[in-house]
Amino acid sequence: MYYLAVDIGASSGRHMLGCIHNGKLELEEVYRFSNGMIKKNGQLCWDTERLFQEILNGLKACAKIGKVPTYMGIDTWAVDFVLLDQDDQMLGDTVGYRDHRTEGMGKYVYEQIPLLELYERTGIQKLPFNTVYQLMAVKTQAPTTLADAKSLLMIPEYFNFLLTGVKKAEYTNATSTQLVNVGSKDWDDELIRLLGYPREIFQAISKPGTFVGMFTEQIANEVGFACEVLLPATHDTASAVVAVPSNAEDTLYLSSGTWSLMGVERMDPDTSAASMAYNFSHEGGYDDRYRYLKNIMGLWMIQELKRELGDAYSFAELCELAAESEISSLVDCQDQRFLAPKSMIAEVQGYCAENGMPTPESPGELAAVIYNSLAACYAKTVDELETMTGKTYEAIHIIGGGANADYLNEITAVRTKKDVYAGPTEATAIGNLTVQMLVTGVFANLQEARKCIYESFEIRHYKGE
Repeated sequence: MYYLAVDIGASSGRHMLGCIHNGKLELEEVYRFSNGMIKKNGQLCWDTERLFQEILNGLKACAKIGKVPTYMGIDTWAVDFVLLDQDDQMLGDTVGYRDHRTEGMGKYVYEQIPLLELYERTGIQKLPFNTVYQLMAVKTQAPTTLADAKSLLMIPEYFNFLLTGVKKAEYTNATSTQLVNVGSKDWDDELIRLLGYPREIFQAISKPGTFVGMFTEQIANEVGFACEVLLPATHDTASAVVAVPSNAEDTLYLSSGTWSLMGVERMDPDTSAASMAYNFSHEGGYDDRYRYLKNIMGLWMIQELKRELGDAYSFAELCELAAESEISSLVDCQDQRFLAPKSMIAEVQGYCAENGMPTPESPGELAAVIYNSLAACYAKTVDELETMTGKTYEAIHIIGGGANADYLNEITAVRTKKDVYAGPTEATAIGNLTVQMLVTGVFANLQEARKCIYESFEIRHYKGE
């Protein structure tokens, strides 16, 4: 039996088939496509129409090779959404989180609810692009759009709706809106009312592992087969954390991709002022866990450097050049100037110059500054996590595409003084598949699944110093 994970990140998407063979989880990439925000009507937007067509293209690719999945699940990035009218037609464009429309929206939110109370209610860290601020932007800048809205669907939920005709909200992605109560794990009706958002647009929240429905007849005819759609952890980081190959009670993970998400799994929230000051979040996880973590700018900075250099170097080559560089400058990866700059190179150089540090000039020096700055940020976050949890972590498990960045892994081990275990690289797709397999009885529990993941994929070890 085949399972299909459709894993769509901010820069690319892939269709990964999974099955169990000789007791191990095997993956097969069937289809891959690019992704990225486009400028539309003066805003940075996602091309949801093209992305859905790519989902269909990947499904057709499965049929073409004769490996038809029985179940499938979709995960994507968080916080972004579509609004549908009474006829289920999209209202406006699918504006992306890097757009500047949320600038100044915190002021309007905090007029209704103080920041500390917002954190105490939701447990979600302050990020300028969280859905709570995006909706305030819609309310203040396009009020008729919000007034006409009858449904709000996060990106993977919208694609599920197009496949099945069924609307379901999913817990892990819902928490990223900063509108879910951290205690009840359901929409915070009072908060939504205070902010003046229409409560009826929010769908009932379902947990990962919930069945959505079968392909509509039209979709089944187009792709050549019928399939049951399940909810994995639809927030890609939540799926990645499912695939952390460790059953240790105290496991520190780093989901490394366009964003770096560093944290631990907890069963109880900590919405204290100290936790808020460190900007830790309580994003939803599988099996009612909280992903107590911090968002760090991540490999977006290297991706932009690579693009600005005309893609003349591979990521591996940038790692090699960085390792040969001796520049010691560091930037604050969390500075908002690096979120969506016109030029990442100019911003990195400008930060160094403004702070009296040597200015990186060569590709190797630029890559070294970014990689070392990320590692320094990881080390700082480890210290903060240990302070907040009262625990000492022996190792860091790096999952996702960043697990391939040898130089970054090495300096992370050095700066944090922790052993680093890197892999699996396709953690998000693996976690997506794992939830599907858990709900259909392939694995008895998450511990069994994680043991299988550890035994199925290469895990590289970097010794902390």
